Amino acid sequence: MLTALREDILNGRLAPGSTLGFAELSARYDASTGVLREALPRLVEQGLATAQPQLGYRVVEVSVTDLEHLTEARVAIETQVLAQSIRAADLDWEASVVAAHYRLTQLSTLHADGAMNADWMEAHRRFHRVLLDGCPNARLREVADRLRDVSEVYRCWSVRSTEQLRMRDAEHAEIARLSVERDVEGARQALADHITRTTEVLLEAQHRATADSRPE
Repeated sequence: MLTALREDILNGRLAPGSTLGFAELSARYDASTGVLREALPRLVEQGLATAQPQLGYRVVEVSVTDLEHLTEARVAIETQVLAQSIRAADLDWEASVVAAHYRLTQLSTLHADGAMNADWMEAHRRFHRVLLDGCPNARLREVADRLRDVSEVYRCWSVRSTEQLRMRDAEHAEIARLSVERDVEGARQALADHITRTTEVLLEAQHRATADSRPE
């Protein structure tokens, strides 16, 4: 139930800002109210939904300002966690990074209908998580995980062109290589560039979508 809700939010099937009403969700997922009362607070904890008295639950809102702030926070936190991970991790961590990256490369990002491949999304999440798993500071890892989850909501702005997908694949490969080679500063910069470039692509897509929706 929680997994299905997450996938629908991250794929844009439940739009940012939309109401998460118990009746609608119960019918959509064939789930009881009790199950929903357990699942929705988990989404709030993960940063994918909000809850307000009298208003209930909603998918988290998106905005240009929030994306810019989120990107700044991710660069600051994730690069710090990656640096600690590289310095503290062992050979098993290196093997995990290589394996996680290899799995990512073997999966298609999109289905034939253009929807995000849930298996690729999970492999992508695991790749980034494994990179940070060597960090001894569990609190920092927790913050990094939550920020990354929230950033996934901005897929609703993404443009899924072949060129952009190839660019992202190359960036993943570079981050993995530098991390396994224990190049702390190089890996930190590659990760910062990856996060920043992703945001730039999303902002460009949002700008085009806004321009296209304006009346002639």
